Amino acid sequence: MEQEDLLAYNTQKKKLVLPEYGRNVHRMIEYCMSLEDRDERTRCANAIVNIMGNLFPHLRDIDDFKHKLWDHLAIMSDFKLDIDYPTEVIRKENLHDKPENVPYANSHMRYRHYGKLLELMLQKWQEMPEGEEKEQLIVYLANHMKKSLTAWNKEAVDDEKILKDILEYTRNETPLTLEQLRLKEVPKENMPRKNKNNGRKAGR
Repeated sequence: MEQEDLLAYNTQKKKLVLPEYGRNVHRMIEYCMSLEDRDERTRCANAIVNIMGNLFPHLRDIDDFKHKLWDHLAIMSDFKLDIDYPTEVIRKENLHDKPENVPYANSHMRYRHYGKLLELMLQKWQEMPEGEEKEQLIVYLANHMKKSLTAWNKEAVDDEKILKDILEYTRNETPLTLEQLRLKEVPKENMPRKNKNNGRKAGR
């Protein structure tokens, strides 16, 4: 390594393809590419991949991590490293392919403060056979609804409102009473805080 290269600023040096591996790994790959013997290049590449893996020990247990390292080796060599890869690596023409769009559910949500998951859980509750488990679940869901509604409202929540909303969700197909819901009082610390400026007249 030349003395001038050691003293050069990073901005004056060649831009790294994958900076997270550092300049030394990139130099190792350049050296590996310079080897004339294919078997020797392959052994050198394996050593480099092991070094690359040691830089991220917390990722060792992740599935397909080793495969990704070989992909990165090919990318950093600009796909010019001629070796016997142990796995099929990404092709240069596919490097900038965009992933397929993930479809998002645009289903209607009756009440945003309860969320879509609550609707789905109430549907599952309706499908459950009668019994103790079903009775306990509706108590849990009803009290969760009361907490959620309390977080959205400045005033105390009327228990009748929770019962009414459950019946609306379930289309009144399952008769319920407040006694069955066993609604608890929401602690004051869970109530939304009032703005200190509320009630003050403008200009004070």
